[in-house]
Amino acid sequence: MLIGLEIKNFAIVSNLSTEWQSGMTAITGETGAGKSIAIDALSLCLGERAEASAVRPGTERAEICAQFDITALPLAKQFLEQQLLTNTDQECLLRRVICKNGRSKSYINGSPVTAAQLKELGQHLISIHGQHAHQHLLKSEHQLQLLDSYAGHHILVDNVRSQYRHCQNLQKEFTALEQAQQQQAAQKQLLEYQVAELDEFALQAGEFSDIEAEHHKLSHSQTILEACQRELQYLYESDEQNACSMLQHSAQQFAELANFDESLNSVAVLLAEAAVQVEEASREIRNYAEQTELDPSRLLDVEARLSGAMDLARKHHIKPEQLVEFHQSISQELESISTNSARLNELNDEIQTALDDYHSAATALSASRQSAAHTLNELISASMANLSMENGLFEIALKQEHDRAPNSLGFDSIAFLVSTNPGQPLQPLSKVASGGELSRISLAIQVIIAQKVTTPTLIFDEVDVGISGPTASAVGKLLRQLGKSTQVICVTHLPQVASSGHQQFFVAKEIADGETFTQMLPLNKHGRIDEIARLLGGDNISKTAKANAKELIMAHA
Repeated sequence: MLIGLEIKNFAIVSNLSTEWQSGMTAITGETGAGKSIAIDALSLCLGERAEASAVRPGTERAEICAQFDITALPLAKQFLEQQLLTNTDQECLLRRVICKNGRSKSYINGSPVTAAQLKELGQHLISIHGQHAHQHLLKSEHQLQLLDSYAGHHILVDNVRSQYRHCQNLQKEFTALEQAQQQQAAQKQLLEYQVAELDEFALQAGEFSDIEAEHHKLSHSQTILEACQRELQYLYESDEQNACSMLQHSAQQFAELANFDESLNSVAVLLAEAAVQVEEASREIRNYAEQTELDPSRLLDVEARLSGAMDLARKHHIKPEQLVEFHQSISQELESISTNSARLNELNDEIQTALDDYHSAATALSASRQSAAHTLNELISASMANLSMENGLFEIALKQEHDRAPNSLGFDSIAFLVSTNPGQPLQPLSKVASGGELSRISLAIQVIIAQKVTTPTLIFDEVDVGISGPTASAVGKLLRQLGKSTQVICVTHLPQVASSGHQQFFVAKEIADGETFTQMLPLNKHGRIDEIARLLGGDNISKTAKANAKELIMAHA
């Protein structure tokens, strides 16, 4: 539950620090004093959107700190553990800082967090019911949320939502593939022609470099052969004089001279080896020349292959060396287009299975809703009677619409029906209930659901608008009773409701040095009597008003 709230430089609050207790706490004050200021600050501390206007004029930043006792809050503890934000004790400290430029920072137990994390944790700490909450009661989506909250079948709701998302994802994939297939029809025809052409040419990896090299060789084969024969004569085969015989002669001469000077022996050896090398090279040249033939037909074949590759490369605006890779790429693209049809058929089956699973999940959720609605009908009708609607009847009309498109809430349509007078048929809330009646019905629903949903702190911000007299007393008793099981904070302008509180705060506004300041003061027994008397009789507090105020407070003792 909420145990402490500190507000600095927020709106018209300069510095405010309050301590909170269990039970029902009433907050009262003059009109315009800022009774809802603590609730607005708490909302920001729980992750609501922050604006620069929240910062008190003339200051750099606003700061809000809220302290909670989470001893009996397993879900809050679980969240903190998962997010590695646990504290050593059983308390949790939320802090929000809003700068005058509109930027904000959030902290949980001193660690920086996002506003989304604050909001997620806040769901396990506080439930705020605003003064216009009854307006949401007319919306069918909100009605379903209320029913689901009371039923507590979160697993069924999550299962329907999960199955719905699965259906949506499959449908998106199907639509995307179907559109792609239509757009790719012309592309497929072109690719089929291009792939067939490249398949027929069948250029292999590295082949272009090979035929380019072969073409270069064949086109110069005459020059190569003539040069080989000429050089072979110079090196070995000339009868008159050749390099090999000259080297052999020189090697013999230096071998003889080595008899006179041994240092020349190495020269003789080198020349002999050179002669051997020349002889070996000549043998290689002869073999090459004998194996090389002039082949004009092969040259024509190679030229045709080379020309074909270059023509295809120009056609596709790529280099000839890239033809094989391009061929593989467009073949894969064509294959992916061809497999779309098969995947579409698979998706049809998967979508049908997913729809069946969705309908099974939605049917289970609908059955649970029907059971909860039956119980809730009786509870709300009884609560309406306690709120001065003695002949009121309430009924939740659920209808399964199996043919409607899947959605995250299931296939139930819902309507809150009410009859406020004997003999009057049940009709939708918007057609029957007046503003005051709608407010009372909304409050009855909120209290009943709050008793089922174990939120540790419930805040009601002027939910008693439009009621008075005995009905106000009934509302006060209802909230006080609720305060026995959970912490209730209620902003009110009704003495009957304020007197029902276990404790009470008074919000006062004062002006000093041209600035407005708001304070929230805890009231003792005498202070409560004076404030209830003010609510009863206005600023001029009479003895009769005080007596009535004391009587109201004592009625709840």
